[in-house]
Amino acid sequence: MKTEILPVSEIQSALKVLQSGGLVAFPTDTVYGLGASAFDDAAIKKIYVAKNRPVEKAIPILIADMEDLEKVAEYVPPKARILAEHFWAGALTILVPKKKTLPLSVSATSTVAVRIPNHPEARALLRVVGPMAVTSANISGGENPSTAQKVYAQLNGRIPLILDGGKTQGGVPSTLVDCSGEKPVILREGLITLDELTAALDPRP
Repeated sequence: MKTEILPVSEIQSALKVLQSGGLVAFPTDTVYGLGASAFDDAAIKKIYVAKNRPVEKAIPILIADMEDLEKVAEYVPPKARILAEHFWAGALTILVPKKKTLPLSVSATSTVAVRIPNHPEARALLRVVGPMAVTSANISGGENPSTAQKVYAQLNGRIPLILDGGKTQGGVPSTLVDCSGEKPVILREGLITLDELTAALDPRP
């Protein structure tokens, strides 16, 4: 397979690849991500193959806007909505009850991780494509890539298209919060702190 690198503005080229069941790497507000349509089971399975990713690891979903949350969540718990409205777009990933129309390849559990990236080009792509299953564009266990060239170094010949949007911010991952139960639980500490989450859920006068 030939891996092509195009400017990040080539959204229509990316759309064609994704609609034909292919994978696209693109920049986000953290690192470069590797994605497929969130509803394309066969394409999502290709992510695991391209990355040598263990199949038991779920893949998060990126969405463009708040209203897209309803497309991937069976329902949105009130506290999940509060946190999303407060911190999106940005470094918060929330775990919500998974919509039954999502394939098992995204998550074999009853929940799914969702985030809106704070990156205009990534959101522009997501607005055209819809929700995408996205994980870091590297070989599993390899360096998280911050440039298109670093994606190419690891995934050349494994994926058809990389959108080059320059160097990404990299660094600290998003904070992961399980909002599927009665009380939100932090599963991974990241850029957003416990104090910030608490303040958003219980604002003082």
